[in-house]
Amino acid sequence: MFRKRLEGKIALITGAAQGIGKETTIVLAREGATVIVSDINDSLGASVAKEIGGHCIYLHLDVANEDDWKHAISTITERFGKLNILVNNAGVTGFQEGFGPQDPENASLDSWRKVNAVNSDGTFLGCKYAIQVMKSSGAGSIINISSRSGLVGIPGASAYAASKAAVRNHTKTVALYCCQQGYPIRCNSVHPAAILTPMWEPMLGTGPDREIRMAEIAKDIPMQKMGTAEDVANAVLFLASDESKYITGIELTVDGGILAGASATPKRQDDEHKY
Repeated sequence: MFRKRLEGKIALITGAAQGIGKETTIVLAREGATVIVSDINDSLGASVAKEIGGHCIYLHLDVANEDDWKHAISTITERFGKLNILVNNAGVTGFQEGFGPQDPENASLDSWRKVNAVNSDGTFLGCKYAIQVMKSSGAGSIINISSRSGLVGIPGASAYAASKAAVRNHTKTVALYCCQQGYPIRCNSVHPAAILTPMWEPMLGTGPDREIRMAEIAKDIPMQKMGTAEDVANAVLFLASDESKYITGIELTVDGGILAGASATPKRQDDEHKY
């Protein structure tokens, strides 16, 4: 009998009400995981949990609030007795939230702290409390959603880039710490770029020029197209499953080739020049 890849696993996903978080929830549930949907948008989050059905539940979780983490982990432990997968996905850019300028000269200290509180502190807290329950859950996989911005500088998004770089490096620290302690916990980061999610909607708009704007963005992507939330969710699925049981501390880019080093699309060549 065919066994689903995450059969019997308990997974917690933060920022799961929309975008990459929602799609990851759908993919992991489809592969047999019992998923805890968490977010600060209670109506959207509860709707996702209801849509998936089964044993899926919704929990309010502000990732920057340590008490929320304690409550979430306590609830999961009491109800399911274990936690096998954590996807630290919740994040903010500072733009959609109206935090003001985000460049290194004009960004305010308050906006810097707000972005880092969610992206960096939230990931730290998630790892901290997941480790405590995962170490006795048989095996655990922590997947931290970083970004291309965690690997390169972004002049107009200084706090976001710094916070995602912190996520990348903390992932490696957690991976090594768990190995050092003999905990059966792996920790890896995923770095999406140019993924079509609600974050892009204000820039793309809904008018007749939407396709033109998308085409302009795609011109700078080697694969000549934007990715989807499902592309990222499938990467998370691999790292959550036992198929990646010998992988820890890596950074997996999902970017259509952007970080490979060239933005130009390979040109077609005559057959005799292909090799």
